[in-house]
Amino acid sequence: MDGERYEYWSLVETVRTSRGPRHRTIAQLGKLLPEEIVTAEGWDRLDDVLSGGAKSCPRQGSLFESREEKLYEGRALWKTIDVSRVRVERVREFGRSYVGLLLWRRLGLDKILKDLVPGGKESVGWDTTACVLTLGRFSAVLSELSIAEKWYSDTALEDLLGIPVESLNSNRLYRGLDHFLPHKDALSSHLIRKYEDWFGVNFEFLLYDVTSTYFEGTGKRNEQARRGYSRDSRPDCPQVCIGLVVSPEGLPLAYEVFDGNRADVTTLDDIVTLMESKYGKAKRVWVFDRGITSEDNLKNLRERGGKYIVGTPKSHLKRHEAALLEEENWELIRDGLEVKLVESPLGSERFILCRSTDRAEKERAMLEQQMTRLKAELERINQGLKKRPSINTEKIERRIGRWLGRYTAAEKLITVTLIKNADGAAVGLEIIEHTEKKDSVSRAFGAYLLRTNYSEGTAQDLWKWYIQLSQAEAAFRAAKSDLHLRPVFHQKKDRVNAHILVCFLSLALWRTLELWMKSKGLGTCARQFLQECERLQMMDVILPTDSGIELRLRVVATPDSHLQILLQRLGIKLPKTPKLIPQMVKTCNL
Repeated sequence: MDGERYEYWSLVETVRTSRGPRHRTIAQLGKLLPEEIVTAEGWDRLDDVLSGGAKSCPRQGSLFESREEKLYEGRALWKTIDVSRVRVERVREFGRSYVGLLLWRRLGLDKILKDLVPGGKESVGWDTTACVLTLGRFSAVLSELSIAEKWYSDTALEDLLGIPVESLNSNRLYRGLDHFLPHKDALSSHLIRKYEDWFGVNFEFLLYDVTSTYFEGTGKRNEQARRGYSRDSRPDCPQVCIGLVVSPEGLPLAYEVFDGNRADVTTLDDIVTLMESKYGKAKRVWVFDRGITSEDNLKNLRERGGKYIVGTPKSHLKRHEAALLEEENWELIRDGLEVKLVESPLGSERFILCRSTDRAEKERAMLEQQMTRLKAELERINQGLKKRPSINTEKIERRIGRWLGRYTAAEKLITVTLIKNADGAAVGLEIIEHTEKKDSVSRAFGAYLLRTNYSEGTAQDLWKWYIQLSQAEAAFRAAKSDLHLRPVFHQKKDRVNAHILVCFLSLALWRTLELWMKSKGLGTCARQFLQECERLQMMDVILPTDSGIELRLRVVATPDSHLQILLQRLGIKLPKTPKLIPQMVKTCNL
């Protein structure tokens, strides 16, 4: 038309037939501009076809390879640009998605899921669907619907994964949950092997703790949804309990989902059986807190030949009060923290007494605050009765009981007696503070007791191994606050369990990033690092040329110097060369 020449490219191969050699078209490549032929854009499409990739699904990772830089080297591409019409389009988040995908591939989750959930003719494989779900949770997206409708198109994952926005929808994501849930145990085993290869982690010590997550909705379609003790201060909502096993470094190893009203102490046997069936009994030392400690649990572990280091209830300190008051044989861990080893009369266990000055001050201040508030409320009731005696003594007693129940620690140190007149009306309160009890309680301030049947290690070693239990608590905090494990919007049991599996995988990415940062001397605050990465954007720069064709360059913004240093320390490389996107139609100046 108008004497202008158009060229369309096809990829063909020569084949022998009964009628002689013939050309067979493999793929229609469309219109390629001259500058595309010398850049990676055109050759990537050829490479996709030759490697068996679908035309609609570009080869993953092509954005990050150095082929473009080699092709541009010594080949300056000159165009006359109308500067007044230069613009930027499709600005979207790049940094956090890129880091998440890097961790996903570094842990080999892309390969294991491709083997576990083989795809068919679908344009979006189930392994890729699992990746999108996990990266969405890694980026704190609340729901699958939010991922499909907004988050995915607002990130660079369309280029990073080669999946067009229109190919990904909420139905695909929901079905993806159903497809990879059956492979939970295989994924856990795979992660453990990767931890060993990457960080050299051993699994002699296993830290175990329990948390809960609540539902939005009734949860009637999930038999595990029950009301129970809520760690989220939502006793009004049904919940499920989650038992999590982590390494001393805080890397998640395995988990189980329990009924929402299941007591923590009853979950240990299930978890121990699970871990032993998968990884054997050798060299397993279990570490858990006093909420999971019971004589039955410890007896079962000993019968299995298992070892443990556990916390004990505060009441057990009374048995070791004499040793606690002695000033001999204490080992100093740091200023204000000491430990002492106390042998058990039975000989099969050892006890570790610990006392902390800082913790003692905190407990003393908390008790004083409770005492002050309780006495103030009781005095208010006392003054009210003196001014206006009450015949309804049951109501006054219930009122007193409510305040005593609110301040349980102070309640044990105070006796309250209702004073009545001859007519039986309450006219005041007699409040007695037991100073001798208070002195006895104060001697245990800052002290706690550990218990173990592990024969190795000093008191300091045993304390350090136990205190690593904070890694499990940190994992729960990250899962709930940063990865939005709570609340659960799904109602079916399998969908709820799949949601928890996605959170487990994203927690593996999170903790792996923290350990990676720590190994490079960058601390362990993944949250702050990812906030820095979120400012790194990808965009399309549109350059109108004098020939009427607009050049569309897909570029990643240059990070600021601070982020550049962080990425360099971690060895993370960003694509530097713009990617040329073909423009098929000339633009018209109006």
